[in-house]
Amino acid sequence: MKSFRKELWFQAPTRRALINITPKVREALHESGIQEGLCLVNAMHITASVFINDDESGLHQDYDDWLEELAPHEPIEQYRHNRTGEDNADAHLKRQIMGREVVVAITEGRFDFGPWEQIFYGEFDGRRRKRVLVKIIGE
Repeated sequence: MKSFRKELWFQAPTRRALINITPKVREALHESGIQEGLCLVNAMHITASVFINDDESGLHQDYDDWLEELAPHEPIEQYRHNRTGEDNADAHLKRQIMGREVVVAITEGRFDFGPWEQIFYGEFDGRRRKRVLVKIIGE
């Protein structure tokens, strides 16, 4: 069994962003040479997420609206975490809702996606560099 590891780096210019990272993860799969196996894609920061869904702008706005309703950024005083001098408690909650990582099966050198599935990086406390781990194992 082979193992391949790559870090992807992102710096969203805004506090919140959804970025389609499927092409970068496909590039990592190609670099790995693995034809059969599994690919883990993991947000390596506690205020960011990786998830799979449709790349449709209306859905993305719905996510943003829904997450902001569930865990609004302001007023920042509403969160105990922000009493430590932070202002990102909402980002931690949004990450928990959207998830930390995804695993995708690989068959014949391609991802086994369902219709419309794409991999996204969700940023909830942006404006600084953060990384995503791509770990691929297989043959």
